[in-house]
Amino acid sequence: MNLEDLVRLRRARDLMDRNYAEPLDVPALARVALMSPGHFSRSFRAAFGETPYSYLMTRRIERAKALLRRGDLSVTEVCFAVGCTSLGSFSSRFTELVGESPSAYRARPHDEGAAVPACVAKIHTRPVRNGEAGSAAPPLA
Repeated sequence: MNLEDLVRLRRARDLMDRNYAEPLDVPALARVALMSPGHFSRSFRAAFGETPYSYLMTRRIERAKALLRRGDLSVTEVCFAVGCTSLGSFSSRFTELVGESPSAYRARPHDEGAAVPACVAKIHTRPVRNGEAGSAAPPLA
């Protein structure tokens, strides 16, 4: 993969980071990267180790975790606020990545990380992929 392709892929990834709550699909992201949808999907996975959909869902779950920790929105409101259109799919993916349901995550206290800088907290609260919830990052001390 050449440097120009990586720059285009980063442009698409940055769009997902900024507009995670918007309806984004592979053809739209491929247009941003100036690639065909198939080439974009293959190249994205080769460059970043996951599919565009998986990357986008991880961003959405990260944001959902932050909204659920606040506690002022219902799980349904959080689901739609992060760009998911199906509560069932959102809950399943959240549970897969986080290791507990959105309702359980929202209900438990989250005070233990209050004094931790956001840049450090982000590393430790990042959702894991592919059912690896059991091997998540160790709790903050």
